[in-house]
Amino acid sequence: MKRALAALALLSLSFAGTTLVTVKNGSAGYSEIYPAVVCPPSMKGISSQISISSPKTQFQRLSNRSTKTIPFNTLRYPISKDSLIVSATGVTPTMWQSRTGTWAGGVICSGPTSSQWFVGASADVRTRGRLIVVNSGLSDAIVDVQTFSENGKQPLKSLELKAKSLTVIALDALATGDKMLAVHVIPRSGRINAFMLDELGSGLKSLGGDFVNPIVSDSKLLIIPAIPNQVVKKGGKILGTHTLRILSTSDMDANFTAEVISSDGSFIPAGLNSQKINSGRVFEFALAPKISASAFALRIISDEPIVASISSTLNVSGHKDFVWSTPTPSLVPMTMAVTGLSPVVVFTGKSISVHVQATLVNGKKLISTITGSDTAIWRVPKLARSVTIFSATSDTYAGALVVTADGIGYIPIMPGSFLTKVEIPRSNIRVLNP
Repeated sequence: MKRALAALALLSLSFAGTTLVTVKNGSAGYSEIYPAVVCPPSMKGISSQISISSPKTQFQRLSNRSTKTIPFNTLRYPISKDSLIVSATGVTPTMWQSRTGTWAGGVICSGPTSSQWFVGASADVRTRGRLIVVNSGLSDAIVDVQTFSENGKQPLKSLELKAKSLTVIALDALATGDKMLAVHVIPRSGRINAFMLDELGSGLKSLGGDFVNPIVSDSKLLIIPAIPNQVVKKGGKILGTHTLRILSTSDMDANFTAEVISSDGSFIPAGLNSQKINSGRVFEFALAPKISASAFALRIISDEPIVASISSTLNVSGHKDFVWSTPTPSLVPMTMAVTGLSPVVVFTGKSISVHVQATLVNGKKLISTITGSDTAIWRVPKLARSVTIFSATSDTYAGALVVTADGIGYIPIMPGSFLTKVEIPRSNIRVLNP
């Protein structure tokens, strides 16, 4: 009996040891990579350039059926038509588009996401805007497009995209005749990116244009960090105007409060304290802060999830243009390419301390620490090709404003893609010899 028990104990220990060895040997390794980012195509009559931080950065055209990549061999690359897939390796490329003498706008090149909100543009008779949906993956994709307007929720549109292809949808096809759009793009399959280009015109006259940068998710707290404020007066009238567009994305009505934050102080504009909005309908509110600052931020707090943006109309080089400023997440360490742009970066937060580095086209590095309270403004050097944020105090947000002879644009300061872990398969001899 004792021998039997001893044998049984030995057998149990043997199984236990085998199990421990299996767990140890079967542990998987991981490879950390940055997913490739996608840049939008260029529409007819529009000039487009992508800012790159290194000429060695690799890319491929969406229309190229192979996966072979080639280097840019330049720090600013013009696009004639096609969307590009960029192996940015942790650096976010930026894209600048303009129509000569009429408008300009900026957007970041980004990786695929599971959700994108576009709060901006219109579908009335003035619109020339487009929603561009890109499938950069090697398999077919299905995408749902849900549109909201001042008239409520619109019928859902489902799109089917072949591998490595894109589709362009005229905005007036989403909610024909409506003036206030909020569009939710939800991929069901595929490697999907969407971009919204808002352009207005009346007959042959252009009324301006801009990109509407996407919001990744709705939230009860939104920070729009960089809103341009044109304080020059002519004939007793302020040249710049602002409009807040907002949507409650839940099934419940929302009550929100919006606070203006600038170097002149913080305050809640009249009519924007505990303001109620109905669920599923897009609302707009005029915003005319009496401040002397050239830029300000807006903090929006709501009891239900919301999405929002600010449109600002300004005079640039003797003509009118408009810009859409959108919310951003709080700052994290990142690098963004800015070749040829020289943006003005607006930081907002209770106590701002941001450690940044500007790398010039000649390779020289300029290190700065940006400090302040409420807001702080930093102009990126003209010859900079990239900006790196090493560290920032918590709950600090940033956006960039770029002004050219053609118009004004807004670029959110946020990573286009995040470092991800991919499991590395490990061989196991038992697969061949069980």
